[in-house]
Amino acid sequence: MLSAARDFATGVGLLGRGLGLILRSPRLLLLGLLPALLSGVLYIVLLILLIRFLPDLSEGATWFADGWDTWLRDTVQVFAGAGILGLSVLLGIITFTAVTLLIGDPFYETISGRIEARFGGVPDEVEVSVWESLRRSAADSLRLIGISVLVAIPLFVLGLLPFVGQTVIPVIGGAVGGWLLALELTGVPFQRRGQRLRDRRVVLGANKPLTLGFGAAVFVVFLIPLGAVLLMPAAIAGATLLARKSLGKPIATVSTRSL
Repeated sequence: MLSAARDFATGVGLLGRGLGLILRSPRLLLLGLLPALLSGVLYIVLLILLIRFLPDLSEGATWFADGWDTWLRDTVQVFAGAGILGLSVLLGIITFTAVTLLIGDPFYETISGRIEARFGGVPDEVEVSVWESLRRSAADSLRLIGISVLVAIPLFVLGLLPFVGQTVIPVIGGAVGGWLLALELTGVPFQRRGQRLRDRRVVLGANKPLTLGFGAAVFVVFLIPLGAVLLMPAAIAGATLLARKSLGKPIATVSTRSL
């Protein structure tokens, strides 16, 4: 239990280490911010539209309560609105990460490669063309988005339950979202080693507390307004460290070369 808690805390700390590495190189920071900013504009517009139509969506989702007493119907609609918002946040964070990684694949490949070089590099690195990398990233992202949708549906239904839906379910949603984010963000360093999504699941699954610690930290900061945009480069750097640690590679600096 103590070991799991320690690994979880270490995973949380990997995001902080990633942020520290990125802040030492303003050029890498700007490089990583560009695709995140483009995605951010799109998702801000979508969020505004969601908030604008949330009452209508809540009413539509609770059509079965139209004939109920007013207070009970309104209560169910509030719970439904909270569920829709929570579902949208979960899917929004996962899809935002996927879209941003696709837009900025060459940029994030550069950031991850610089981090790898600072910690000893990848001796058996597999060369992948830009188009092949994009194709693989798109395929893996679609699979993860599909999984998140399948998970989000029962979470939405359970979110309608009083108390449980507002306490336990958000925690479960955060854990699931963190796990999916860790799988998504480690795509670049694993591809560099010729490993795909199924390989990531096995390796990260063998280091669950570490992975969940990192993923949960990313999920929480991505909930902060503009957090996903501003911390995307740090998340990529932290994910590279997570991949190295999960694969038993050193993450103690062996190169003094600047990033």
